[in-house]
Amino acid sequence: MSNPFHQILGNNLVANITNFTVWFALTFWVYIETQSVFATGMIAGIYLVFTAAFGFWFGSIVDHNAKKLVMQGSSLVSLVFYVISLVMVLLEPEGAFTNPYGPYLWAFVFLIMLGVIAGNIRAIALPTLVTILIPEDSRDKANGLVGMVGGIGFLTTSVISGFLVAWGGMLATLLLAIVLTLAAFAHLFIVHIDEGRVAPEPGEPEAPKNVDIKGTIAVIAAVPGLFALIFFATFNNFLGGIFMALLDAYGLSLVSVQVWGLTFGVLSTAFILSGIIIARTGLGKNPLRTLLLVNLITWSVCCVFTIQPSFWLLAAGCFVWMLLGPYAEAAEHTTLQKVVPLERQGRVFGFAQSIEQAASPLTAFLIGPLTQFVVIPFMTDGAGADAIGGWFGTGPARGIALVFTIAGVVGVIVTILALNSRQYRDLSAAYASAPDNDEKAAETSPAA
Repeated sequence: MSNPFHQILGNNLVANITNFTVWFALTFWVYIETQSVFATGMIAGIYLVFTAAFGFWFGSIVDHNAKKLVMQGSSLVSLVFYVISLVMVLLEPEGAFTNPYGPYLWAFVFLIMLGVIAGNIRAIALPTLVTILIPEDSRDKANGLVGMVGGIGFLTTSVISGFLVAWGGMLATLLLAIVLTLAAFAHLFIVHIDEGRVAPEPGEPEAPKNVDIKGTIAVIAAVPGLFALIFFATFNNFLGGIFMALLDAYGLSLVSVQVWGLTFGVLSTAFILSGIIIARTGLGKNPLRTLLLVNLITWSVCCVFTIQPSFWLLAAGCFVWMLLGPYAEAAEHTTLQKVVPLERQGRVFGFAQSIEQAASPLTAFLIGPLTQFVVIPFMTDGAGADAIGGWFGTGPARGIALVFTIAGVVGVIVTILALNSRQYRDLSAAYASAPDNDEKAAETSPAA
């Protein structure tokens, strides 16, 4: 793997840690200031809705511009929003941040979240750079490192942001974010990336730089089974929204908040281990099969990791989930990099990000009330407690546990159906027969 790739990977790690730290810190700080669960829930919803909404546009930007320039632009936009947010902290009217329904607070939240969301364009640009910088036979290993970096950034920042908020609130958080964002922006000036972009001949009109959702859908539809892959990942995220909504509540029913926070810090090592293993062994000849087998294992674990109220069983299940998560992401990216033309990859990755990310908030918003008002009573003093409470347990925590078990069973069934589907066979054949993008680039010049 080339040195520019490792530099870009490190740069993205800094940017991920910065943006995720700001997001986590904002959530912690708003709750401390307002004592409002409504406010923290809205922040999570804003993040996920923005991620889904901007994916199409971000993908178009990645396709139509130099990837390094796009990443620098991402840092610059984040920097502008963070500076404006810092000014709002310094000029805060008395009590403006303690009102969970106040316009000043929500203007502040929206500005910060726009800065965080601007960083998401890197998640689209990075896999296209893997296509450009890494030979086809090593891309699965590189994608494993990409997944590892994303996972480390997401999980370690919960600890960092907690200390930052306790020490200096959003003032300290934004000051650190501005410094690190400037560093990531400046570092890219010394990274040289040869993208092989071909400038138009003098007098030749440039292709229109539009979002072109219709054209992107046509590209996806032209690859047999590719829509099925995206919708399978969407379904996984739909079930994954259950973890977003319920995992913390279930974990805190077993241990203290300090132990639970430390547990996630320790479990984050699974992402590092996963990235090391993928970088050494790859994903096999058929990454799509690897993706489905990994899902079969993770959903099987989901069936049993809450079967009894055991912290160690929960921790083991979460470790397996985190260990195999980068495999699934790397397998999806490796497949898309092979079957989608390079000049369209940004828009396809952006389309996939928008569709897949739209599923989690929907589940998260639905599953909380469903669990609270239906499943928990069912397992506390209802028919479920009478039927299986003798060995499964009863009470609110066991109601949450039952939701995880049901989600695991559904995931296993859907994955088995996918493994035996025609779409799986078609996409596997398309992956095996597709020429590498390097070969395609040699035959035709890049087109927007």
